[in-house]
Amino acid sequence: MFSEKQGNVLHGILLIVLFSFSAFYIAEFQFIKNLSLSPLIVGIILGMLYANSLRNRLPETWVPGIKFCSKQVLRAGIVLYGFRLTFQSVIAIGASAILIDVIVVTCTILLGILVGKLLKMDNDLALLTATGSAICGAAAVLGAEPVVKSEPHKTAVAVSTVVIFGTLSMFIYPILYRAGVFDLTPEQMGLYTGSTLHEVAHVVGAGNAMGKEISDSAIIVKMIRVMLLAPVLLIMSFALARRAVKAIKGDKNTTATQRGKITIPWFAFGFLAIIGFNSFDWLPVPVVDGINSLDTFMLTMAMTALGAETNFEKFKQAGAKPFLLAAILYIWLLGGGYLLVKWLA
Repeated sequence: MFSEKQGNVLHGILLIVLFSFSAFYIAEFQFIKNLSLSPLIVGIILGMLYANSLRNRLPETWVPGIKFCSKQVLRAGIVLYGFRLTFQSVIAIGASAILIDVIVVTCTILLGILVGKLLKMDNDLALLTATGSAICGAAAVLGAEPVVKSEPHKTAVAVSTVVIFGTLSMFIYPILYRAGVFDLTPEQMGLYTGSTLHEVAHVVGAGNAMGKEISDSAIIVKMIRVMLLAPVLLIMSFALARRAVKAIKGDKNTTATQRGKITIPWFAFGFLAIIGFNSFDWLPVPVVDGINSLDTFMLTMAMTALGAETNFEKFKQAGAKPFLLAAILYIWLLGGGYLLVKWLA
C-alpha cells in the first residue's frame, strides 16, 4: 500500500486533477468558447483562485503533489505535444514561412531581453514573457520554466500577458483584414497570422474568422513556430549557464571552482523525437487524437498547479512592467511581422 508520504503526494495530484476536470467543463461554456480560452488558461485561473482562498486551509503535506504536477507532468505534456506536428507539414509550407518564423522568434526573444533590461525587470520574468510572445504562448512559457527555473508566480505573470494580448489579436486581426488595413493576399495573411499570434487557439480563432484558406496555412505556420521551441530551449540552457558563470566570477565571496550548471532540457529532445515518430504516420488517427486529448489534460494540470502556487500579492510585486514589455513585443509582432511578410513572402 501507499506510504504516508506517497499518500500526501497523491492527495495533491488528485486535487489538481479535480481542478483540471473543472477547467475542461468550464471551457465548454459558450462564452468561454467565444473567447477561445483553452482549458489550460481556465486551469491557471482556477489554480490562482484556489491559491488566494482555500490554500491556507489545506494540509501543507499536499504541496509535493502540486509541485509534481508543475514539474514532471509538465515535462511529459511538452513531450507529447509533438504528436500535433509532423516534419512533412514544415516542408510543405515553404522556405519563406520557415525563415519568417525563425526571424520572428529570434527577434522577439532578443527584443524582450533588451527591453526587459531597459525596464530593469527581473531577468527570468522578462525571458519567460519574451518566450511566450515569440513561440506559442502559454505552452512556450511552460516549456521554458524548467530551464529558467523561475518561481511559479513569474510563470503565471508571463502567461497572463500572453493571454491578454493574444486574445486581443484574435479579434483585431479579422477586423483589420476585412477593413482592408492589411494589404495582404489570403496566403500572406495566413502566414502573417501564424507567425505573429501568440497561442495556437488564437490562431485557430482568428484564422477561422477570416476563412478556411487563411486558417489552414496559418495553423501550419504556427506549428512551425511551436517546433522551434526545442532548439530555443537548448540555446537558452547554454546561455543561462554562461550567465551563471559570469555571475560567479563577479562574486568575490564565491570560490572559483564553481561553475554555471547547464540544464539540458531532455524533454525537448523527446518533443523532437515524437514529432519524428508522428511524421511516419504509424498510429491511427483516433489514437493520435486520444493522445492529444490526454496531453491537453496534462498541460492543464501543469497550468493549474502553477496557478495554485501563485498569490495575487506576487502580481502586485511584479507591477506593470511585464505587461508593458508584452505590449512592446505585441507592437513589434504587429508591425515587424507585417513588414516581414510583405518583403519575404
